[in-house]
Amino acid sequence: MNDGERDEGERYDVVIVGAGHGGAAAAAALRQRGFAGSIVLIGAEPELPYERPPLSKEYLAGERAFERMLIRPAAFWREREITLLLGQPVAVVDASARRVTLENGRVIGYHRLIWAAGGSARRLACEGHDLAGVHTVRCRADVDRMIAELPRVERVAVVGGGYVGLEAAAVLTALGRRVTVIEARDRLLARVAGATLADFYAAEHRARGVEVRLGAQVESILANDGVAAGVRLGDGERVAAEMVIVGIGLVPAVAPLLAAGADGGDGVIVDSLCRTSLPDVYAIGDAAAHRNAFAGGALVRLESVQNATDQAATVAKRLTGTDEPYAAVPWFWSNQYDLRLQTVGLSAGHDEAILRGAPTSRRFSVIYRRAGRVVALDCVNAARDFVRGKALVSAGATVDATVLADPAIPL
Repeated sequence: MNDGERDEGERYDVVIVGAGHGGAAAAAALRQRGFAGSIVLIGAEPELPYERPPLSKEYLAGERAFERMLIRPAAFWREREITLLLGQPVAVVDASARRVTLENGRVIGYHRLIWAAGGSARRLACEGHDLAGVHTVRCRADVDRMIAELPRVERVAVVGGGYVGLEAAAVLTALGRRVTVIEARDRLLARVAGATLADFYAAEHRARGVEVRLGAQVESILANDGVAAGVRLGDGERVAAEMVIVGIGLVPAVAPLLAAGADGGDGVIVDSLCRTSLPDVYAIGDAAAHRNAFAGGALVRLESVQNATDQAATVAKRLTGTDEPYAAVPWFWSNQYDLRLQTVGLSAGHDEAILRGAPTSRRFSVIYRRAGRVVALDCVNAARDFVRGKALVSAGATVDATVLADPAIPL
């Protein structure tokens, strides 16, 4: 019997593609709920499932060893008879034959498929985008390459003023590097927060020596002997840098599902039980686009640990006999310097932003309302507001603006 014939007979009750937060949570939740069938967890990276948020924070800073980022130790997966196939990306999904083909040609059949493949960091398309010294922050290998180069680096250009870019800027500034943040829009955090919070973070970074360039377009990456040497902006200005970090979003890893006939585009579309349009194929996490009540019913992808693990729980319940639609309140967090930002809800489409507390105190919240209802909060070093505000967002509460603005009145 040749390898191809042996692979054709390899079949699992549940195949999970993606060994990040969502995939790991789905496998663990199935066993916790008593699922006795065979499970295989397929990951594109060679590492055991690990936490990604620390990559741009504690891991980059050298404050947290990789072993402390593992979601579970190796023994956990063995004891629960969850097969791990790591360092083996999936290339093809055949929904009619109920099988996936790995890049190495190995074929694995499934009874049910959970797609938790996440995505890849979006890259620049300009001249020089592929030079040595140009980095993204998506996996351990990305950050390991950055850490290896840091001894020769004095200046860093960060392209993108979102969470990942700003977290990396904060860490590298603390490590003594001169950092310039380049953002194409007119403010930081433009996709996820309002102007008050954006202005606060711009001021905080500038106060620590970070140069923040807003409304700045990247024309090309400059080179010196094949290595990045800076960034040329659209107005001709040159920003010198021995390292360039690109944090401009994520491309969902859904090509194999779309090629198999799944509905989608920027993500694969799922219903409230995380089912795709393909039979017995589910999708969760960064790659799944769903209609979210907290976004007014709009089709969204939520790139967060919370979303991945909550959707994993929805699928695990579904596969063990309980249909419980995904309806979790979205929440996110970001650590920069000594600032702990906690966000609950989705502020997109808000028509009012209420400031609660003074930004100068470095402990405040911004409360967003839509048609009088509380839809989101951004809380900076204000954990109580975050915890209590979650209930307001969940209920779509209508609360007088003067009450919301008064820090002396608990939410």
